[in-house]
Amino acid sequence: MTAATFELPIAVFDSGVGGLTVLHECLVSLPQEDFVYLGDTARFPYGLRSPEELRAFAFELADLLLEHGAKLLVIACNSATAAALPALREHLHGRVGVVGVVGPESRLAAQVTRSGRVGLLATPATVESGAYDRSLAAAAPSATLTSVAAPALAPLIQAGGEVDEHVVVEVERLCDPLRAARVDTVILGCTHYPLVRPMLQRELGRGVEIVSSGAAIAEEVHAQLAARGLDRPDGRRGSYRFLCSGDPEAFRRLGTRFLQLSLGEVCHVDVAHGEPVAAPLAGRAAA
Repeated sequence: MTAATFELPIAVFDSGVGGLTVLHECLVSLPQEDFVYLGDTARFPYGLRSPEELRAFAFELADLLLEHGAKLLVIACNSATAAALPALREHLHGRVGVVGVVGPESRLAAQVTRSGRVGLLATPATVESGAYDRSLAAAAPSATLTSVAAPALAPLIQAGGEVDEHVVVEVERLCDPLRAARVDTVILGCTHYPLVRPMLQRELGRGVEIVSSGAAIAEEVHAQLAARGLDRPDGRRGSYRFLCSGDPEAFRRLGTRFLQLSLGEVCHVDVAHGEPVAAPLAGRAAA
């Protein structure tokens, strides 16, 4: 390990601003570390993309971040983690550790469930990948998973408007099968969903544990840094900076709501061609 490696930032990427909910937890838990965050807002949403597209995007964003230097890479996007994590680790040939959101969330859900009936609320790409099914089975072999695909919820949240009737109706619709399955734990399989956590908790009831990726990822990041001897000592105040592939001003305005901290300047980066995917209207897409 060189001094230069020790001082590099932790790199985080997501399809948009949702991963800022993960970054927030990392900033709180690891205030001494530096972070760089890249939001691929030009190609949001990822949840309706094919696995091939998601792998290509993940490779591109990882290479871009590593060109600028990083000591650990965090995929703060459930769809990208589900489609690309093993392939990305192989692509990087061990140059840097990679943390995804699926494993830490599944292990946390396995710890907190009392009945073994676990629910998953996620994008279609994440549900169809089966990544949570495999990860939860590894952590809790006797547990059962009820998965609900939510094509419209992340785009509704990303739009950044007021919580209106469309969001309320969509949340109610998504919670119906989870209540029917009598789950006692629900995994939020998209980093946008913590912003509507109070609504989800009200629909599911106080007795249902809701597991989100932020705290689980922060613990995993800390563990991987310590294992590699790359963690900075306590006592310094780390920095954070932001990149996006779309409109920097739009990212800054919306991102402040997700991060709950000031973003400051946001720099634009170019990515390879990839058209945005039109999200279905709430309540009209098949799960």
